[in-house]
Amino acid sequence: MENPPDISPWPELPYPAWRDSCETLHLCTQIVGKIRLARTPWLNHSWHVALYVTSRGLTTSPIPDAARSFQIDFDFIDHVLRFATSDGQERQLALTARPVAAFYAAVLAALAELGIDVAIDDRPNELPNPIRFGQDYTHASYDRDAVHRFWQVLRQADRVFAGFRTAFIGKSSPVHFFWGSFDLAVTRFSGRRAPRHRGGVPNLPDVVAQEAYSHEVSSAGFWPGGGAIDYPAFYSYCYPDPAGFRTARVKPEAAFFSEAMGEFILPYDAVRTAADPDNTLLDFLQSTYEAAADAAQWDRAALECALGQPRVPRKL
Repeated sequence: MENPPDISPWPELPYPAWRDSCETLHLCTQIVGKIRLARTPWLNHSWHVALYVTSRGLTTSPIPDAARSFQIDFDFIDHVLRFATSDGQERQLALTARPVAAFYAAVLAALAELGIDVAIDDRPNELPNPIRFGQDYTHASYDRDAVHRFWQVLRQADRVFAGFRTAFIGKSSPVHFFWGSFDLAVTRFSGRRAPRHRGGVPNLPDVVAQEAYSHEVSSAGFWPGGGAIDYPAFYSYCYPDPAGFRTARVKPEAAFFSEAMGEFILPYDAVRTAADPDNTLLDFLQSTYEAAADAAQWDRAALECALGQPRVPRKL
């Protein structure tokens, strides 16, 4: 194992510098995520498809395979993709610069060696003009240092998001990584039904988006950049979009509402360079949630509680 780079807890992550690697990694996570999708029963709001942050990278968590199970892990310290089954078999695949088509073939080969037969839709989701995985020789970059720093940001964000989640006793999602949109997210629910979502997400069936947004939500997350926001950023939005939400005053000063994205944005660098990154991010999460909950008239008294503390039961 190589020693990981010596970096700060909230490292620099300029999107243009690793754009090619980011796009390639996005597609690789889609391949692995679609394996989980193919084998896991549907869970509300597509929670069954997500990956989860670990102390080394990202994981599928256990996936059913008849009476046994298997798991696929991205290790962004050793830079390998690990396959492990509940009957003790293991395989691994180096994470290195190679075409997505070659990665896809190697993943299927490793699964076959483990006796796992999985068929997935090889067309990427939530991307315009996608290239089928088996035909993609365009995306072939892997910047080890940038990928490691990306995981470090995910790890820090996961920790803060998990703490933020403890202050809500209504329905709340796990903190999870969506490979379709390539972001880490946590979502709160008011408990009320929402108007049917119009769909229209590129290369995603409308029925999936409509099921995901079947109920009122306030959602926040981290995204490494691309498109209208060409830098890493935290975001927060609500659905439906009530009057007064977009013009609400939120914290910190660097946060703003992006009309192009339809959500509040806090540039990652504003958190990274803050004197207290954790509380700067918590201010954004809390103030944008309050903007959504107040504008939509959520029953906040019934849905909220104090932030959780280790070994201290929630006060009733």
